Amino acid sequence: MAAITNKIKDIITLLKWGNISKDYFGFSRGWIYQRLNGYDGNGNSCEFTESQKDTLRAALRDIANKINTVADEI
Repeated sequence: MAAITNKIKDIITLLKWGNISKDYFGFSRGWIYQRLNGYDGNGNSCEFTESQKDTLRAALRDIANKINTVADEI
């Protein structure tokens, strides 16, 4: 799990992860923080599945595209 957290460290404070959880995964805000921190609500170890990693990649790309579109319109 540390691998994903290390990879997103430069953007982690720039995004509203709770919104990403709700909008792209359909889960509660707490769900994504649990995955990012490597534990579930019961304190058990957990991480993103491969499918969820694909969803996270797609979400970040979608957000990047939206930011680029807005930047181009300024």
